[in-house]
Amino acid sequence: MSYTESELLAIAKQTLELYPLVIKEVTLINNEYNATFKVLTKDGTHYALRVNINSPRSIGNLRAEIAWVNFLSDYARVKVPRPISNTKGEYFTTIANSLGSSEFKCVLYSWLEGEELGDEPTLEQIRSLGVAMATLHLSSKDFKLPAGAELPSFKDPMWETEDFLLSAKSVLEPKTQTLIAKALTVIKSEIDSLYRDHQAQIIHADLHGWNVMWHDGELAVFDFDDCGIGLPIQDLAVAIYYLDTPEQDAALKEGYASVAPLPEYSESQMQMFMIQRRIILLNYLYETSNEEHRALIPEYLEESLRRVSKFLKL
Repeated sequence: MSYTESELLAIAKQTLELYPLVIKEVTLINNEYNATFKVLTKDGTHYALRVNINSPRSIGNLRAEIAWVNFLSDYARVKVPRPISNTKGEYFTTIANSLGSSEFKCVLYSWLEGEELGDEPTLEQIRSLGVAMATLHLSSKDFKLPAGAELPSFKDPMWETEDFLLSAKSVLEPKTQTLIAKALTVIKSEIDSLYRDHQAQIIHADLHGWNVMWHDGELAVFDFDDCGIGLPIQDLAVAIYYLDTPEQDAALKEGYASVAPLPEYSESQMQMFMIQRRIILLNYLYETSNEEHRALIPEYLEESLRRVSKFLKL
């Protein structure tokens, strides 16, 4: 279900009433997968409020995300926003949805100054992303989820998201479903092998230019809404998916290797991860209520099928 800006602002203001803040201004700054608001209090402090409008994340998922971000905030070797507790001392807030059947799950974070790297980061910024990624992996290697917290396993080829490509909800032609099913079978076999040989841990799973901030030569990481239990190579592969040139790939790996050894992988495994990411994003396009994103389906589907066919050598 999609919501108007006025509806989302009403939800945000209702949520903020449950925080010990005197609000001066609330501005919608992003309305895509979730809705994000810039919040200004009367004492001049800024915050970022995230309202999960499309995300299927559970309360257990939110507990895990918040616990990890708090852990990283205390660790202080990667700059991240700090979760803000409400008047009940809780780090997430649920709001009844008068516009539908489900609840809105909301998280308030401290504000990060700067600009998102976006689609055209410099090589210096990409190196910094590699440094941050490796630091996250090292710092969280032994992180344990608290009681009541849970996260999806990225051992699952679809990352435990609802299936809109092969299930009864699919609108794809049978031959298209067959092609995607073949690719997922290959992907599952390769990932099962990797998980037998490597220890899974919590990873961000969505490290790209729109989820990191740059300010005064320093990089900060945010949007932990996709975090889960996976392998460091999966974080690296997601970041590479969004890069455009071999020089950018090299800069990311250089930054990572300056902190920790790069995860081992073959070229065929990296190609597999690229196809997996493509399929997961295609599934999202059929799942989302965002009309702008759904409009991408015809072109994205055509290109996805071309790449899957090449991957399967058909």
